[in-house]
Amino acid sequence: MSVTCLRVNSDDPLLRGEKDLEVEEASSFSSSSSSGNRNGKMIIRHGMRLFGVELSPDNVAVAMVYFVQGVLGLARLAVSFYLKDDLHLDPAQTALISGFSTLPWLIKPLYGFISDSVPLFGYRRRSYLVLSGLLGALSWTLMATFVDNKYTAAFSILLGSLSVAFSDVVVDSMVVERARGESQSTSGSLQSLCWGSSAFGGIVSSYFSGSLVDAYGVRFVFGVTALLPLITSAVAVLVKEKPMLGIARGRNLPFATPEFWESSKQNIIQLWGTVGQPSVFLPTLFIFLWQATPQSDSAMFYFNTNSLGFTPEFLGRVKLVTSIASLIGVGLYNGFLKNVPLRKIFLATTILGSALGMTQVVLVTGLNRKLGINNEWFAIGDSLILTVLSQASFMPVLVLAAKLCPEGMEATLFATLMSVSNGGSLLGGLIGAGLTQLFGITRDKFDNLAVLIILCNLSSLLPLPLLGLLPADNPDVNPKDDSDIEMKSN
Repeated sequence: MSVTCLRVNSDDPLLRGEKDLEVEEASSFSSSSSSGNRNGKMIIRHGMRLFGVELSPDNVAVAMVYFVQGVLGLARLAVSFYLKDDLHLDPAQTALISGFSTLPWLIKPLYGFISDSVPLFGYRRRSYLVLSGLLGALSWTLMATFVDNKYTAAFSILLGSLSVAFSDVVVDSMVVERARGESQSTSGSLQSLCWGSSAFGGIVSSYFSGSLVDAYGVRFVFGVTALLPLITSAVAVLVKEKPMLGIARGRNLPFATPEFWESSKQNIIQLWGTVGQPSVFLPTLFIFLWQATPQSDSAMFYFNTNSLGFTPEFLGRVKLVTSIASLIGVGLYNGFLKNVPLRKIFLATTILGSALGMTQVVLVTGLNRKLGINNEWFAIGDSLILTVLSQASFMPVLVLAAKLCPEGMEATLFATLMSVSNGGSLLGGLIGAGLTQLFGITRDKFDNLAVLIILCNLSSLLPLPLLGLLPADNPDVNPKDDSDIEMKSN
């Protein structure tokens, strides 16, 4: 989900320009030789900062990878319309393909293990970013040219999802490595830059995702999207990484040594032992069940387009509104909820979300028109409110996942917990697809859609009796955790 748009100008206090740096150089190098002054000028030329982070080639590469992740939302609406209008799939089939495409996100720890342990052409980061970008470009090129049935479409969408998931793990590991060198005063600055870059890409793509489909068609949008992952491949050359020469020449492959397998075995045993602890397993079980409640998104998309006649351009505007709304949700949590115990947050947001989710029944039954509210304005307002609440309610999941990670296993266990959360979402989508089929909802028949919406919203209350599985203490651990969570909330 996307968030805010970055705007940089010379008066922005987050952007340190040449004037600020001249003061620093005068103080630090006042007694330097002329050679030192020349070096100082070089620092001035390359010392521009954003969110307190120096915009070195290395950091620019990290920010650009996150930007690509956000801007790839350009094809999201095009995929939905392609499955509906070109392949003539029913809502249940569309939900199945959407669920299938999330499979790569269930095994994110495996990508981190591969990147850390199996350097490709001598590099652990660069080479996998290049490969991820090429894989993403291939997937969208296939969508723009050869894909003509649901099976090839599912395969291509899966490749694109794998590309983003792998690059996400690689770039997250780069952020972790660089964050270790940050001072306490600039803690979280790199994470903020990443979050803002992805947000900028997401908001830019939100509106155009609909208008381009309206003007040029889905194949054109797929073709344009195919160019975007190549940015990831291109900026990989900016990543500062020392080559592992022995491996680059094809010798001493780490996975061919007994030490590698023994170390891997110990890591897996340690991870399994940590997850098996009640203090970790029980909250993780709650996260899975909380995410596994059924969803009616695919059915509502078909109703909005086939019954209400919402155009791609209008839905693009709705996505723009929801992207901004997610920002409000993050602000709501950070401003008012982060000091509230987890159990209270989950209880309040789940009950409120279930109640407000029922407003979709008003749109389906046409009651809003009887009240004098047209469909477009009601849909925008409904999406705005539900997105704010959804974002605010998902933030505690990230807080909880960060809290559960013991020292020394932060990255691996966090990725594992997020994979469990993604698995719950996948199960919820599949259950929703089954209910959609069971209630006989098709591309042009929506008689039981209101019943499906009511059932899905009521089912979201089912995990509440298990709130006792969550820790009862305060979720706000320390400022550094908040900055990490802010990055992951995108």
